[in-house]
Amino acid sequence: MVNMESDVRNPAPGRKAMLLRLDPAVHAALAQWAEEDSRSLNSHIELLLRDDLAGANRLPANVQPLRRPGRPPLATYK
Repeated sequence: MVNMESDVRNPAPGRKAMLLRLDPAVHAALAQWAEEDSRSLNSHIELLLRDDLAGANRLPANVQPLRRPGRPPLATYK
């Protein structure tokens, strides 16, 4: 059996990596929406999941805020 978590390269520290299987049409629609909002597909999916959790009153109080859309400030790369 393959450990899918070990197959993900360089996950951000403190972040959980997971494999997500999507219908190709759903993937294309999400990718287009993410591009229109200047977000990566991953961050857009997380935004949608957080919105749904908040709407269901299930978003944990200790969740970290999402980074704003677009590239991080140059100082982040140093």
